[in-house]
Amino acid sequence: MAKLRIKKKDTVLVLSGKDRGRKGEVIKVYPEGARLLVSKVNIVTKHVKPRPPAQPGGIQKQEAPIRVSKVMLMCPKCEQAVRPKLDKLASGERVRVCRNCGEVIL
Repeated sequence: MAKLRIKKKDTVLVLSGKDRGRKGEVIKVYPEGARLLVSKVNIVTKHVKPRPPAQPGGIQKQEAPIRVSKVMLMCPKCEQAVRPKLDKLASGERVRVCRNCGEVIL
């Protein structure tokens, strides 16, 4: 299982693939496969069979997981894609820090 530096509700920039250059918010993280579910990125069509009584069948569009290596974390302060570094605070807590502006990324 890979240790990921991207967490839920982070904003990421897609680096490669059909959605290159798009930004989105991380919905879910799958550390066992090093994948992320990003909103409005990697949209696929899924054929759904009707399941009574509430769900109709048809073709639905939904997000599919994308590899962590294809995205880069966006700094909320300087709005640039950044590879974060890990620093220790005086309290001993480890935090992610932007390499460009030095801001702590929560």
